[in-house]
Amino acid sequence: MLAIRLQRVGRKGYPVYRLAVQESQRHPSSGRVVAYVGSYNPHTKDANVQVELAQKYLDNGAQPTPRVVKLLKDAGVKLPVWVKVAAPKAKTIRNVEKLRKNQPKEEVAVEESAE
Repeated sequence: MLAIRLQRVGRKGYPVYRLAVQESQRHPSSGRVVAYVGSYNPHTKDANVQVELAQKYLDNGAQPTPRVVKLLKDAGVKLPVWVKVAAPKAKTIRNVEKLRKNQPKEEVAVEESAE
């Protein structure tokens, strides 16, 4: 089975990713790549996707990873019905009682000067 996944390239400390179509049972860095359908730079949030090529592999059953689904959707690729689009996560705040806005207000003592 084919998978569309991110393959890390770029120098140390500055990752850049390729959108690679490869066998799903192989490791992303060492598996045989069928095709590259785009690239993604997380620092500039720039994604270059070859829409027609990505659409071809999706129509033939390639399984995209959740991050790739988001990139393909933003690029305008029509996703098949069976692709699961992850719902945006709701942020939960731990220790809500410790937030500054939930602390009791300090009373500002106005000192009256006795003259």
